[in-house]
Amino acid sequence: MKNLQKMGGIAALYAGVAYLVGFALYIVVLNYSSDIAPIQQVASFVDNRSIWYTLNLLIYTLFGFFLVVLALALYERLKTSSPAIMQTATAIGLIWAGLIIASGMIFNVGIDRVVDLYGTAPDQAASVWVAIDSVRDGLGGGNEIVGGVWLLLVSWAALRAGELPRVLNYVGVAVAAAGILSAIPALSDLTDVFGLTQIVWFIWLGIVMLRTNTRQAA
Repeated sequence: MKNLQKMGGIAALYAGVAYLVGFALYIVVLNYSSDIAPIQQVASFVDNRSIWYTLNLLIYTLFGFFLVVLALALYERLKTSSPAIMQTATAIGLIWAGLIIASGMIFNVGIDRVVDLYGTAPDQAASVWVAIDSVRDGLGGGNEIVGGVWLLLVSWAALRAGELPRVLNYVGVAVAAAGILSAIPALSDLTDVFGLTQIVWFIWLGIVMLRTNTRQAA
């Protein structure tokens, strides 16, 4: 139990840092936006292939595996007071992790395909990327309803159990609301709000879980 809580704390910190690094690389290093033309997106993949591969590995594939650990750690912590809520939350959290891992794998394989095609048929590479990106976006990125529902249930269970700082749980509810509402087309920009505010929630949660584990060990 103690080891799982420690692993969960580390996983939460990783998730927060991964989001932070991801946003920084997207904005500062890659200067990338989904609003630019597909052929420009593919050109960015060609120029920064290794950076893109590493970025997707960190913020999608590895993030998903760490999310599995965090979901299980939170289940162990909160299941006594809210068993039904946490069973549901954990199932949704594992589904979310699977979607994120699949999204990252599709992203990297898709980049390989369009980069190879770009040298001989750049317009075709752009068309292929539009199709690949639609699938990738639908799995993990176009909206954050799955992650939002998971976070809402976890925060609700923590509030009922009196676990975790109360303010942290209210922050979790607010972040979850942004994720769920991002499924509405007119509010799709809340996807970025969900990602940015989750940085705070993940890092705060990680610190709390590690500190609690340290006190229990002492």
